[in-house]
Amino acid sequence: MKLTVDRHANTPIAQQLEEAISTWIKQNKPGNGSRLPSIRYLAATNHVSRNAAIEAYERLIAAGLVRSKPGAGFFVADSPPSEHQIASSPLQEVTNGLWGLFSADETALPLGCGWLPSHWRESDDLTYAIRQVARMNRADIFEYSTPQGPTALRQLIQERLRLLAITTNHQQIVTTSGSSHSLDLLVRLLLEPGDVVFVESPGYYNLFGLLHLQRVRVIGVPRLADGPDLERLEELLAEHRPTLFYTNSVFQNPTGGTLTPTIAHRLLQLAEQYDFKLIEDDIYADFQHTPSARLAALDGLNRVIYLGSFSKSLSSSLRVGYIAAPSSMVQRIVDIKMLTSISSSRFAEQVITTMLQNGSYRKLTERLSTRLSNHMSMALAMLKRANWDVYTEPTGGMFVWAKPPAAITPERLSELADDWKVTLSPGHLFFADHQPTPWRRLNVAYMQDPRAKGFIEG
Repeated sequence: MKLTVDRHANTPIAQQLEEAISTWIKQNKPGNGSRLPSIRYLAATNHVSRNAAIEAYERLIAAGLVRSKPGAGFFVADSPPSEHQIASSPLQEVTNGLWGLFSADETALPLGCGWLPSHWRESDDLTYAIRQVARMNRADIFEYSTPQGPTALRQLIQERLRLLAITTNHQQIVTTSGSSHSLDLLVRLLLEPGDVVFVESPGYYNLFGLLHLQRVRVIGVPRLADGPDLERLEELLAEHRPTLFYTNSVFQNPTGGTLTPTIAHRLLQLAEQYDFKLIEDDIYADFQHTPSARLAALDGLNRVIYLGSFSKSLSSSLRVGYIAAPSSMVQRIVDIKMLTSISSSRFAEQVITTMLQNGSYRKLTERLSTRLSNHMSMALAMLKRANWDVYTEPTGGMFVWAKPPAAITPERLSELADDWKVTLSPGHLFFADHQPTPWRRLNVAYMQDPRAKGFIEG
């Protein structure tokens, strides 16, 4: 498939490819299910970057013209997109973006991903805990957990929340299979189609997809370095009446910013005034050396529902998270959890319990937070030397939100990523309205790799 690409045009290369392939499909009318060129072949024959070819196919999938079979390639869709499919494109774009992260070349450096490198993971204490659990009680391997979660684990979580000045008791805590599961349970419980939800923009794109799945109206509130843009939030509140507002309080994804006490207090005042609930997602809490203000601590779990997780710090395969909620909500959360998953993994919960009890989890996260802080400092220095703009300078955590110098066009950025075998997360997915953006999420845990340095330095 030889396409016409104008490198001097104002239209991005990926968009030109998308339009050219779309035109080719409409003019040639290949049979439904016909195979399309591979990413490698499309890039080589048209002398474009591999990332540009990937983005073009993502756009075509979102438009309903092309479908992807993981491991098999790309194919002409079985039928033209309907109005329903077009309306669902935000959800499709998010899922395509996630597929891009997980199905990318395994030899490439996942500079835009949301997890720690495998070589950072410490296996000794985890292996010891796994052996302890397997040896002590066969039920922990073979049987269901309790629907709300083991009492011992919930009590240990209660103590961890006390260190963050969050006053609660273990009866207000429900364990889950990670933060995504927590969000799914809350979306099912609290929202109906047509409800309005405010989200941070840029923010957590997986949540955007989950909300679109529920047919909820998603409205973005600009995220500043110290929290949501309160001036814009008040303007939006005068126009809309949200049911929920979702926020990351510490080391926000993707900006790395942390909520300040002043913003937190005002946000709670607005929640009271306009009668909406707040979901405080604090899954990066264990990467913070000195605790800062939490909405749940200031609010006492009245309007705030608090989420935590052990997956980011310990293991992506041991999916254990939790919800701390007002007492009136707990049984309803448990009911939905039972209907959708019966319980969380008893084995994973017992492994976490063991590591919390013997202190190994605390020591592990102390080492991780120190290492991430050091890598953040080195990453910020590298970006400054290369004249990249940084949205805010985080003190720790995994993410920095940055954009390349103006001289580096989106096409050149894709070429650099291909040249250095680096994969990036599409920046537009982090905005509720998927607006085009030059900003990119970079994971500082990967930025000392020579490939990252070559990419950043251009």
